[in-house]
Amino acid sequence: MVPWLEATAKPYFPDTASVLAEPAGLLAAGGRLDVEWLLVAYRQGIFPWFSESEPILWWCPAPRTVLYPKRFYQSKSLQKLARQQRYQITLDQDFEAVIEACAADREGQSGTWINSQMIDAYIEMHHAGFAHSIECRHQDELVGGLYGIGLGKIFFGESMFSRAANASKLCLKHLVDSGNYEMIDCQLPTGHLHSLGAIEISRDEFESALNRWI
Repeated sequence: MVPWLEATAKPYFPDTASVLAEPAGLLAAGGRLDVEWLLVAYRQGIFPWFSESEPILWWCPAPRTVLYPKRFYQSKSLQKLARQQRYQITLDQDFEAVIEACAADREGQSGTWINSQMIDAYIEMHHAGFAHSIECRHQDELVGGLYGIGLGKIFFGESMFSRAANASKLCLKHLVDSGNYEMIDCQLPTGHLHSLGAIEISRDEFESALNRWI
């Protein structure tokens, strides 16, 4: 049974060892989406993920999909594109545009988990200095981007989008090349992430990284 969190209480989450096996990684429901709750959650490796019609659901899947910068796979075509400087890459120049683009409907998908509550919450986190975006522009048009939470030496990636080939990969390359992070949390596995060098690690290894780098 999923533990319910009182929305008026101070942030508190059950021990991550108590996550449900099915659906994998579900930890609790309820609480609030504000800076205080989100910071407590992310520092424990917990993140919100729910649809508009659901209560706030908090997740901590294991194993955890992460990308270590030194393992980031840069194809020759990506390296060539970066050298051409065809696109302009910026940091925190248009967070709202990036998260709204990530939330937009995509071909082959129905709906999005980045609902209005999530957008408002992460914009608040951005204003507080914890949520960051990387933008990719071509001739002043936003063609790609990513956003997430930066705490210490860990970047908790939330979502990315591309309207031009390899645009989001250029943003990820910029994040990796910044040297600001020892680990990028990717949360859940996908074939795309694995092709970029992401791997799965155990809960113990992930929690050790949290303790070491935040």
